[in-house]
Amino acid sequence: MKDTIRKALSHVARPTAFAVGAVLLAGVALQFVSHASAEDARIIPAPAVDEKPGSGSTETTVFAGGCFWGVQGVFQHVNGVISATSGYAGGKKDTAQYETVSGGDTGHAESVRIVFDPHKVSYGHLLQIYFSVAHDPTELNYQGPDSGTQYRSAIFPTTAEQADVAKAYIGQLNHAKVFDAAIVTKIEPERQFYAAEGYHQNFLTMNPNYPYIVVNDLPKVKNLQRMFPGDYRSDPVLVAANASGN
Repeated sequence: MKDTIRKALSHVARPTAFAVGAVLLAGVALQFVSHASAEDARIIPAPAVDEKPGSGSTETTVFAGGCFWGVQGVFQHVNGVISATSGYAGGKKDTAQYETVSGGDTGHAESVRIVFDPHKVSYGHLLQIYFSVAHDPTELNYQGPDSGTQYRSAIFPTTAEQADVAKAYIGQLNHAKVFDAAIVTKIEPERQFYAAEGYHQNFLTMNPNYPYIVVNDLPKVKNLQRMFPGDYRSDPVLVAANASGN
């Protein structure tokens, strides 16, 4: 259902048009509540293996875990994150458009590129938040009400060390049986990230009353605040209107 509604708004550029769409969507809010809810967050151990911050002041990684609205919204509220941009990873540049990706056969996953200060938040700790509150890593090719490979759980590391840390952490969590089922998150190195269309950026912050956001994504941000209070920032770091390009 979410894709049908999101596609209806995919080319909306003017606030007046969006407002009309929002009014129409209000009538289906109860349908969302009846069969879709935010993934349950859970407390999980910190990674036993983590990166040591180097001399650089920034580092970049890419996470995919269902609809990018919620994943972006979570990491925009994490201290040490410099930017979190919604986009696509796993496929080719010429198919990195929302309606094409929504077909499910491009190889892309809805993803979020995270630029962070490794001296303020470690890569391993970002993984802990990703697995704990941002999505359910045991769901194969779906998250909540959304299904398809474009909603898969995937990590797109930008360095070999990130890939090693992610692999070790998945093994650690599976060995400890932290989740009720095995983690299905794939590690997909050497994949290019392409920023999503402007109307997808900061969607959670700009549309807090949107039915899908209320049911599926705002609870993730609240779980971040509740479970990681020391990492939570009340003012999200937003993507500037002119800074959402690739």
